[in-house]
Amino acid sequence: MDSELIALVTQGDQVALETLYERYSRAVYSFSLRIVGDAQVAEEILQEVFVRAWQQGGSFQSARGSLITWLLSITHNLSIDEVRRRNRRPQKADSAEPETILASLPDEGLEVEEEVWLSSLRESIQDALQQLPAAQREAIELAYFQGLTQREIADALGEPLGTIKTRMRLGMLKLRDQLGPVVSEHIEPNEVTSS
Repeated sequence: MDSELIALVTQGDQVALETLYERYSRAVYSFSLRIVGDAQVAEEILQEVFVRAWQQGGSFQSARGSLITWLLSITHNLSIDEVRRRNRRPQKADSAEPETILASLPDEGLEVEEEVWLSSLRESIQDALQQLPAAQREAIELAYFQGLTQREIADALGEPLGTIKTRMRLGMLKLRDQLGPVVSEHIEPNEVTSS
């Protein structure tokens, strides 16, 4: 069981760490690669995730989610930090007047109404997800929030691929039933096109 495995890792059990690595390294690596887009950086993040699991495994709480979800959360944070770090590096200015360049850039921010609608929609989705059975919710969260394929989810959870597909299909049907009225009340009639 994963909770026993991470407990052994925090006690310095190297075999437990190797087992953890064999079980989840592929999912961690592929998730990081999707975010950073660089194989070498993804490999470095993979190593750092398992160093953190070794050092901070005591902070894992099975009541808050599965071990793979915890590992992918660490992966997500490290990967996003790396992307932000790369974007913060000073860039050579091609113009003597950077203010001119900045002034010519379009404002890509959302309108206030859109931000309010998205915030409301986010809350509705979170509420609907919480009403799903845990197994369906976990599969959907790994796919849509962590970016894993169904095959990667099956591997990460140690479940058959068919089981994962069924959980996701049933979960999505339940979400559609719960969210249908919420989404349709925010769509204007002229936004709906017939096909």
